Amino acid sequence: MKTLFAVVSTAIMLASCVPSTPQARIAQSPQMFTNLSSKHKALVEQGQISRGMTPDAVYLAWGTPSNTLLGSFKGQESELWDYVASRPVYTSNFFGGFGHGGYRGNHGRGYGRYSAVGFGLGPEISYVPSRMATVWFLSHRVDSWERQR
Repeated sequence: MKTLFAVVSTAIMLASCVPSTPQARIAQSPQMFTNLSSKHKALVEQGQISRGMTPDAVYLAWGTPSNTLLGSFKGQESELWDYVASRPVYTSNFFGGFGHGGYRGNHGRGYGRYSAVGFGLGPEISYVPSRMATVWFLSHRVDSWERQR
């Protein structure tokens, strides 16, 4: 039973680490790719989008958006796709102080209370969400887009 659990959990972990590429999405959805024009097929294979593309073409090129918003713009149905990724933020922290611990008990060097003094300076990395790209669709076609370099 433990071996089965180890194998299944390892497989799940490895599957979640596989990057999603245009080629992988095309392989998963060949019919979606077949329905594209030859111009859009060439762009999708390179992970690029252009004005006039369908949502299917954008999905194949860039993947599943993090957020979608539906709306209306000048009487036309609109949709916005946002792509978000985590970015590292590096900081340095100063920490430390004086403290008093509890009793040492039998595992310490003896009985009685002890005190501690400690200071340090250390790096810290936090990950924050950051918008990487946005695609605007009007009437189910790409009207405009922007992408971070």
